[in-house]
Amino acid sequence: MEIKFLEALQILYSPILNYLMIFITYLGNGGFIWIVAAIYLLFQNNNKLKREAFTLALALIIFSIFGLLILKPIIARPRPFTVSDVNLLIKEPLGFSFPSGHTGSSFAAAYVIYFYNKKRGVLALILAALIAFSRMYLFVHYPTDIIAGIILGLISGKLATNCTNNLLKRAYNN
Repeated sequence: MEIKFLEALQILYSPILNYLMIFITYLGNGGFIWIVAAIYLLFQNNNKLKREAFTLALALIIFSIFGLLILKPIIARPRPFTVSDVNLLIKEPLGFSFPSGHTGSSFAAAYVIYFYNKKRGVLALILAALIAFSRMYLFVHYPTDIIAGIILGLISGKLATNCTNNLLKRAYNN
């Protein structure tokens, strides 16, 4: 069923959309765009933005531990291109499929950004959704990998914001 969905997405293939999806997916490689965002925020002369940078980095770390270091090797789900004959538009990704690391890190970061600034957060959520879609479009993740990445990413973002808020409460109470 999930393979059929991915195969149906190939109807959308066009040179322009292929290029766009490849570009969007590369933004999510290794959490690149989100790490750059955290570094940018960290070097701003504003304590709230520095707090956001810390929280964003913490969310990425939380997702990486649970999603990539724990779940991926335990579940060890093969990627869709290994079970269907498809010409990949990108280099074969290493590792297993479930959950989607691009999606999880993107939604973890987007949650944090939205928590601190709704306007920037909406843009981050749109980019996160585009990155998630690109992973299916490029035939490297199943829809359930994406759903799991979204859920784990949002939970990671929530945990990170809760941790940061608790640390701040303790600091102000002492």
